[in-house]
Formats: sequence, structure tokens, C-alpha cells
Amino acid sequence: MFLLIILWLVSFALSFGVAGFIFIIMSGAAKKPWKLKLDGNFKPKISIIVPTYNEASIIHFKLENLVKVNYPRNLMQIIVVDSNSEDQTVDIVYEFIRQNPESNIQVLRQNERLGKSAALNFALKNCEGEVIVVSDADCFWPSDILVKALPFLADPAVGAISGPKILLNPNQSWVTRSEEAYLNSMNLLKLGESKVASTLLFEGGFSAFKRGILASFDPYDTGSDDCGSIIPLIEKGYRALLLPDAYFYSSFPTTWREKMYMKLRRANQLIRVFYRYFCLLFNGRVKSSKGIVIKNILLYLLGPLMFILLMATTISLLLIFPYFAILFLVFLIPKVRIYLFEVVQNYLLLLLAMISVAIGKNFLAWSKPKDRMIIQETILHAYKLI
Repeated sequence: MFLLIILWLVSFALSFGVAGFIFIIMSGAAKKPWKLKLDGNFKPKISIIVPTYNEASIIHFKLENLVKVNYPRNLMQIIVVDSNSEDQTVDIVYEFIRQNPESNIQVLRQNERLGKSAALNFALKNCEGEVIVVSDADCFWPSDILVKALPFLADPAVGAISGPKILLNPNQSWVTRSEEAYLNSMNLLKLGESKVASTLLFEGGFSAFKRGILASFDPYDTGSDDCGSIIPLIEKGYRALLLPDAYFYSSFPTTWREKMYMKLRRANQLIRVFYRYFCLLFNGRVKSSKGIVIKNILLYLLGPLMFILLMATTISLLLIFPYFAILFLVFLIPKVRIYLFEVVQNYLLLLLAMISVAIGKNFLAWSKPKDRMIIQETILHAYKLI
């Protein structure tokens, strides 16, 4: 009985306890000022890559959004790289170029669909910019995003920057409401990591990399074009930052089923990402942000395994001592319930992802959720995105 209680306490501490402690520490760090050399006049030539696959319903809005961005037109190259779309995506892009010849948009076409990272690497060969910016077709920027974000890349220590996602449909269902709460927590966590050293978690809606240190996207084949591309930067000693003012807008699935598919795909990628970090750390190849790397390895690799032990010891204690169930009264507290639900859900997803990685399952090609809100022109106008 005593040993069982000790195992329960240890597994709880290494799963829920570590997650909670890290969140508290990073929340405090997020409030601290930046210690960087910013330059508001830093205006490098940039190449914006937009990967597409069957985006006919939104690609016109995406291009409208990009040409509205406040940045010198002669310093901005836009590359639409299409992965053999089966709809009218490419035709719509060409028509937009015809109507907007000053937009400096280039179209690249792949003969087959090989995944997002492959598409980005195909486009990278044609990039002319000193900074490479990636943005998914279903993500939309405020017009001042580059003015606010690029000065951070003036610091020699910074290799890449990203921004937080804001939902266009936060109140559409309980799924979108819970996702908004999750994003708020994760963005605070990533901001704290960025203030301390680096965040290892990037977003595909807005990510910018210095061309001189970006040899390729996802060189370790993790399946994650954003987080996987940060690994070599951390190896080389550069910082990767989340910038609160570099936010972008996107919609989110409204049903739990589609949310779980998206999360499982992401979890599969993150397991591969942090396993790579573990190998690099073990071999002494992590040059910077070691504390952040170790923290994330604990959360994403050790945490799910400790969660299994926690569940096993909890069931055993309930069978031996039914009054142990009184601990579950904490679920009556709304904020605690939301936090615990998200942690349990994420640990289960990470466990499923570990299994999928072990059997060789990979998610190279992306697919749009079937129940995602249809992005309408009126909504984008309301947010002043087009």
C-alpha cells in the first residue's frame, strides 16, 4: 500500500505536477521585458511561401490579404507552391496575377503531392529574400504584421520568429471554445519560453526564418514543417521566438472528431520532433536553450508514460481504498476541470501518437477538416483582413 502511494505521488508529480509547475514558471517569465537588439528600420527583402492543395475556395482571399500587407512591394516576393491540386486553385492564382500585375506573385507547380515540407523545399530553391516567411492558405494576417515582427530578426541571436493563432470562429461550438482556451494557455507558455531562451513550437500561419541559416525545411523528416525546421537553428545556437504582436487569424473545426484527427496528426509530428531533440541532447549537439529542450522532452516524452503509471496506480488505489475517489472532487472547480481535461486529452493523444510512430505511421500530407467553418468575405472584411 505504501509503495503504491509513493508510485502514485511520483507519477502525478511527473505528469500533472511538472506540467503545472512549468506553466506557472513560464507565465511569470512571459511578463518580463525582451532583452534583444531590435531595429524598427530593419526591412529585408522577404519571400513569402504559400503552399496550396485544393484551396480554390479561399486562395483569392489569401492573396488579397497578402497584397494588403504594409511592406514595400519591391522587397516582397510571393510564391504560391501548388501540390498538384485537383480543383481550380492554380487558375484562380493566375487570374489574380493577371488582375494585379504589380503583386510580384510567382506560381510553382509540383507534379505530385509529396507533403507540405517537400512543397516548401521546392519553393525555397526559388526564393530571393533574406527572410523566408511561410503562411498557410487558410491563415490571414493583419496588415501591420511584418512591421511589428521583422525588427526582432535584426538581433543576430534570433534565427526565426512565429506568431500566435487567433480563431475566426471562437464561439461556434464547445470545441472551438475549448480550443481558444487551450491556445491562450499555450501562447502564454511559448511567450515565456521565448523570453527565457526559445520556443520549440511554431505555427504554420506565420513563421519567418533567416535565409542564411535555413538550409531546408524539416531536415530530420519529422513531418512537421514548422517545429521540425526549428531543430537545426537550436543546434546552431540561434533563438526561435513567439511574438504576441505577430498574430494571425484562422478557423478551427467545430466537432470533436475532426479536432482529434488534427491533434493526433500534430502529436505524431511532435513525438518525432522531441525524440530528435532527445537524441541531439544525448549526443551533446544542442548548443542553446537546453533548459527549454529538457522541459519539453519531459512534457512530451516522459509525461505520457508517467500518465499511464498514474492511471494504473489510481485504479489500484480506488479498488483498495474507495474513499480515494474524494480527490476527484477537484473536477467540480471549473478552471481546474478545464485544465485537467486538456492535460488528460493531450496525454492520451501523445500516447496514441507514440504508438503510431512506433508502427511507422507518418502524416506528411495535410488535409482540410471537413467541418471547418467556410471562410466568408464578410468575416474577413469585419476583421479588416482584406
